Amino acid sequence: MDLARQHGTAAASMTSGRVTGKVAIITGGASGIGRITAETLAREGARVVIADINVEGGQAVAEEIRGKGGEALAIPVDVGEEKEIAAMVERTVETFGALHVLHNNAAITAPDHQRRDANLLELDTEIWDETMRIDLRGPMLACKHAIPRMIESGGGSIINTTSNSALAGDLTLNAYSAAKGGLNTLTLSVATAFGKEGIRCNAVSPAHIESPSLAAVVPPEVVEMLRAQCLTPRLGAPQDVANLVLYLASDEASFITGQILRCDGGALSHLAHVAQLRDSDRTTNRTDEV
Repeated sequence: MDLARQHGTAAASMTSGRVTGKVAIITGGASGIGRITAETLAREGARVVIADINVEGGQAVAEEIRGKGGEALAIPVDVGEEKEIAAMVERTVETFGALHVLHNNAAITAPDHQRRDANLLELDTEIWDETMRIDLRGPMLACKHAIPRMIESGGGSIINTTSNSALAGDLTLNAYSAAKGGLNTLTLSVATAFGKEGIRCNAVSPAHIESPSLAAVVPPEVVEMLRAQCLTPRLGAPQDVANLVLYLASDEASFITGQILRCDGGALSHLAHVAQLRDSDRTTNRTDEV
């Protein structure tokens, strides 16, 4: 009995959701934003593929989703390897019969790698190349192999996880920022080239998301600086990003394509001095007479 039929009864008993009937691949789905997104899409009725190089983590997420009555499949994949991407797409279609949603979320977030993605003058080319292989080549390959199968399925939605790091300069993370900048442009190119064939492509651009990985990479005092730059009372959470991905994956967003949507609590919506002025109870207007 194949996986789709094995869980068909349980799926039929679930309440109809916003992406019921859709098949979705989530790369980097074993943890963080990817995991929460996979769980959210499954809860809303999608059959989901958790694609991740972390085999045990991906299987754990899939088992948890199935335990709640959803349909999920874990596929080990190194997104920088074309043969593995092609096999991932083919196994998805073989198992679930179609492909409607691709969430390109996998990226290198390991603390040791990010620490080495330093000032440009100190940046090793191996860090640059590996970042490009996973963070930019990976989404390109996934689009290349997924789009034909999505067209066969009647169209679909591609959602790329990019970053506010691609929209403004920083002191470090040069490779990461450049890769995400390339992903923004890839998003626009895919939306332009395949829109008439029923393919929508958008990017979700988070600011710093409060999570264990943020704590492992960013010093606590810097986290507080980042929090001060938000216009909301808090930093973002993985669920905030997952909610936006859910919307873009659903038919509610059928006229939304070619967009880079910031999920950042307004962090890039204000002038650079706002956080400091807020702390000092000052404004840009002089209150004394000159």
